[in-house]
Amino acid sequence: MPYAPETPLAQYDPAHSAAELRRILASRTPALKALTESDAATVVTTHWSRKQVLGHLIDSAGNNLQRFVRLQLQPSLELPGYEPDGWVRVQHFTQRSWMDLIALWSALNEHLAHVIQNVDRAALGRIWQHEDHPWTLAFIIEDYIGHIEYHMRQIFQEPAH
Repeated sequence: MPYAPETPLAQYDPAHSAAELRRILASRTPALKALTESDAATVVTTHWSRKQVLGHLIDSAGNNLQRFVRLQLQPSLELPGYEPDGWVRVQHFTQRSWMDLIALWSALNEHLAHVIQNVDRAALGRIWQHEDHPWTLAFIIEDYIGHIEYHMRQIFQEPAH
């Protein structure tokens, strides 16, 4: 963290974030499907293949779903972060079909867009205490979308912004 600047809470609009996530899904899902299994096995970071990067984004979706829901149900949250390399390693994403990974990533994010669209605005300032830093629900949502964009640039080997 962070992958996105923090918008002042009074200016944050969850509908904009949900629309941005849906825009990413609409543009990136067909592009992901155009890649072959061989393309998906290609290493695109210092140590991860495209399959592993997408697997990492699946992990991120699952972890963030917990945060997005729990922070609407309680005033603060203390959940650990997660070890990305370990999560990718033990889930063996390289052994999964590329199309199955795309379907799972897409379905999880469609649901997250729905959750974001309907987020309780009164909960946007609630805090996830991550290590020594407090993050608001609004920021976690924004940062999640920035995180996806960062890794999509890796998958498609696009320059960083």
